[in-house]
Amino acid sequence: MKVLVTGARGQLAGAIIDAYKDSAEVLAYPRQALDIADFDAVMARVRADRPDVILNCAAFNQVDQAEDEPEKALTVNAFGVRVLARAAADTGATLVHYSTDFVFDGNASQPYTEEDLPNPKSVYAQSKLLGEWFASEAPTAFVLRVESLFGGAAAKSSVDRLAFAIANDQEAKAFVDRTVSPSYVVDVAAATKVLVERGQPGLYHCVSTGHATWFELAEEIAVVLGKDVEARLVPVSVESVQLRAPRPRFAALSNDKLRRLAPMPTWQDALRRYLA
Repeated sequence: MKVLVTGARGQLAGAIIDAYKDSAEVLAYPRQALDIADFDAVMARVRADRPDVILNCAAFNQVDQAEDEPEKALTVNAFGVRVLARAAADTGATLVHYSTDFVFDGNASQPYTEEDLPNPKSVYAQSKLLGEWFASEAPTAFVLRVESLFGGAAAKSSVDRLAFAIANDQEAKAFVDRTVSPSYVVDVAAATKVLVERGQPGLYHCVSTGHATWFELAEEIAVVLGKDVEARLVPVSVESVQLRAPRPRFAALSNDKLRRLAPMPTWQDALRRYLA
């Protein structure tokens, strides 16, 4: 099997490449080598490589910056995905695209399922929802919503920053009023592989099992690392931080649909494996 990975220098892409390196020919392209919004370049590359699977890890993830530069967010997160969908249709490849919990407004009281209607509240979120719709134009497409990713060689997420601060006895601020389903990129990559091999195309929530506030997550990191939970953890509320774009307060996702084929570990188990 031959797989083509876009956004190849990102955190998730690194885990995807590792998951496939022993079982497939991996063609990994960073943004500098393949701009997914460049129709001609993408079509030429995909026609030349003839991959069985296109795994799109390219994304514009600067949530606040997207409010001031919507064209950048839309170019990568929406229109670039449409180009990939057309390339997949042209060559018969399976398309895997990664989306986000931000497509929901965060007003729920229980984890969102794939059946819940999105209601994006920021430019970033809107661009990602458009990307979901465009990805679904490919004849065979998997759209995987991921959330609060951590781990991997290019670790630079909020979870990674919290872990670094706590490990080095630095002050760590964490939201007490934002609930998420933090997910280890290694587990997301493994689930992706199972879905592509044995799953039905469609929309899936690809996250760890369970959910927590960011502060509860920080507490767990401190416990695992053997640090004083109270010493450096600073609880903050969303209102106390000036953010250009709104964040969904309750953004936990249910992975029940995915669990039937690829059971996901709990976020606590995933966190412990990562920190080890």
